[in-house]
Amino acid sequence: MDAARLKQSWSLVAGHGDEVPLYFYSTLFLAHPETRQMFPTNMAGQRDRLVTALGHIVSHVDQVDRLVGFLQDLGADHRKFAVRAEHYPAVGEALLATLQHFLAEQWTDELAQDWAAAYGLIAQVMMEAAQAAEAVNPPWWVAEIVAHERRAFDVAVLTVRPQYLLPFTPGQSIGVSHPSVRSWRYYSPANAPRADGTLELHVRAAPGGAVSSRLVYGSAVGDRVHLAAPVGERLGLWAAGSSDLLLLASGTGWAPVKALVEQVAAEGSRRRVDLYVGARSPSEFYDSDAIDKLASSFAWLTVTYVVGADVHRPGEFVQAVDRALADGDWRSRHVYVCGSDEMVSHAVQTLARAGYHEGQVHHEGLGTQWYGPAWRTAVQQSSEGRTGPAVANERRER
Repeated sequence: MDAARLKQSWSLVAGHGDEVPLYFYSTLFLAHPETRQMFPTNMAGQRDRLVTALGHIVSHVDQVDRLVGFLQDLGADHRKFAVRAEHYPAVGEALLATLQHFLAEQWTDELAQDWAAAYGLIAQVMMEAAQAAEAVNPPWWVAEIVAHERRAFDVAVLTVRPQYLLPFTPGQSIGVSHPSVRSWRYYSPANAPRADGTLELHVRAAPGGAVSSRLVYGSAVGDRVHLAAPVGERLGLWAAGSSDLLLLASGTGWAPVKALVEQVAAEGSRRRVDLYVGARSPSEFYDSDAIDKLASSFAWLTVTYVVGADVHRPGEFVQAVDRALADGDWRSRHVYVCGSDEMVSHAVQTLARAGYHEGQVHHEGLGTQWYGPAWRTAVQQSSEGRTGPAVANERRER
């Protein structure tokens, strides 16, 4: 298997842009129509994922150690789409047909053998990982919605109860899908683990978001949803040790931050926690009752609300990080940031300019479509190669 030949051929194919995934999925669905049900009705995002994932695999084809971990995550994660071992040959056929189509006269027997061998290894690693994951977690958990509260036109707070325990740690994210929607989106529970196993989810309906819109507008108490295994370590408190904390949140990015506050309370530690919660206007503080209750319950927690828009200063917008840095020097603390792309990017850049080092600033480095652990790795590395860290929270349909 010639790695250089694989990379060169893929660069030629990828140059055809959106035509590549369109041809691939058309070929797959025509030859194997039973696979169509595993994919969402709207395939726009799926087309991007295919190209990104293949690009990541080919670019690391000569770095086996890095590639194996990515493929293992991908194989385990794909169980939630009901992907089984018998589906892999169908995908391989469609992939080779797609490569042959776009390479045309440059498609040779040697190149066909290289790609067949490469895909064989990919499929083997993914299938073995999926089989190993079966011994640890199910493909998904079924959960019942036991509470559904509309806090704003486009925001709902849901409490769901899995049929059996779904272990997670505060700051992690859990895949959520409604049975009527063949898509998954990841949300961070807004609570530390509870004795009854329930999870609190803060969901903002994203424009065109099939999952988030269904959860906000089309779900009710008694409905069932599917939950996938928790992922993510960037927002875990373990990296902060016993340090005092500065927490910066905006929008539904408050959800994982709320879970971190509950974790500190459960630990009974003596660390100090200063929380800055930002919004454009006072009406957007959709969970203020819970925030105020936490502030009044714990002497170690100080809460500051930051209203970004000021009618007396049109055109200016103050974010949580701006107010926090104006209030004091927090460089002895670990900082956790969660919110929209713009909020996180602004906070990380502002903190870096103020002398905060990378190891003390914690945020999720994600792409614009947060698909799963392996997808996140591919998007993050691809984005870092272009423009620096990619960050997303609300846009991943939190």
